[in-house]
Amino acid sequence: MNTLNTPVMNSTFTRQAGSKQGFVIQAASSLTIMGAVMVAPMLPKLEAEFGQTGPQAADMVPLVATGPALAIALFAPIAGLLADRFGRKNMLILGSVLYALFGFLPAVLNDLNSILIARLVFGCAEAVIMTCCTTLIADYWNGEERSKYVNRQVVTIGIVGSIFFVIGGAAGETSWRYPFYLYLLPLLLLPIIVRALWEPPRRIERDTEVESFSLGETMRTVASAYFLIFMGMVASFVVPVMAPGLLVALGITSSSLIGLCTGLGLLATLAGSISWPLARRMLGVAGVNALMLALIALGLWLLADAASYAAVMVAVAIHGFGAGFLVPNAMLPLLRKLPVRFRARGVGGFTSSLYLGQFASPLVIMGLAQNFGAPPQGIGDAITLWSCVMLALAAIWAGLRFALPGPKRSTAAS
Repeated sequence: MNTLNTPVMNSTFTRQAGSKQGFVIQAASSLTIMGAVMVAPMLPKLEAEFGQTGPQAADMVPLVATGPALAIALFAPIAGLLADRFGRKNMLILGSVLYALFGFLPAVLNDLNSILIARLVFGCAEAVIMTCCTTLIADYWNGEERSKYVNRQVVTIGIVGSIFFVIGGAAGETSWRYPFYLYLLPLLLLPIIVRALWEPPRRIERDTEVESFSLGETMRTVASAYFLIFMGMVASFVVPVMAPGLLVALGITSSSLIGLCTGLGLLATLAGSISWPLARRMLGVAGVNALMLALIALGLWLLADAASYAAVMVAVAIHGFGAGFLVPNAMLPLLRKLPVRFRARGVGGFTSSLYLGQFASPLVIMGLAQNFGAPPQGIGDAITLWSCVMLALAAIWAGLRFALPGPKRSTAAS
């Protein structure tokens, strides 16, 4: 009997989640991308206002955009522990309130240090929201339904990020303070969260999808997911962080052309996420990992070797398409193996690894570049080296796809 599409149910848990719950979780998940994209266009205005207030101010302004990501990376494991202890829905409501409060707060602050503190607390609220939303997907759905909502979460985040990148820039044309008012929007979502979602039970008699895996096998899956998402995010953020500088080195200084390159990367990533369900059905999880890492490696190699704007655009498109597979394909096996009572903690660790990869990306590339000389040549050589690392990982996952015995291969590939 095929149990992969059977709802998780027992005598105390008979409610079945549907499209309403999916919409609410997707909407709440998209708050995390809003946290970054609406502020990035405002950094020049922030620097103009606060850059001259002290010797460290110019260095602190970028942390207004990047600080929340570091806070998410550090706080997400704690958020998972709290969600397992006090409930996913309860913590999601609390996280949404804190998100609105501390997201809005910089609009009425006049001190850069206070703004930065508010943004760090805001990042902790984002960690709670992302961890709880992802855990609720695993709590509410099984099998292909779970895969569908994992992918919808990623696609929704990509679409909302693209939209609010534009909205944030438009809202900040007059003042850098105005985009922060948009962080009050989650307050409109709170009543829907309260009414549409329910708290899953702390114990479920039988999760029909999770088989009797050994502790060692579960820990290997967790470690593999954390490693893959960290390494993949380091590689994924090379393009948005490094591509503008490489374009300038090629003599392309038009902000419109550089912005078009960034937009193509977002569009390609979204296309990869949309294509993921088909790729997973054809190749399995291990096969998609191999394809994903190979595409990212090829994109990075082409980027480092690009001699024209057109070549950069091709590299960005290939890289972005591969990166679109990363989050859902790394997350799905993890959600299938985590026991219910520890699920939020496992997801918190995954979220932490994801954002640590983002934060570490420029540090890794710049650190490698020190061995190859001054920019831009050193940067290009460092990206080439990292593309080789990704290609080696692709070969490992391709070996896993074809070397495992039949029964285990079908499980790993599902």
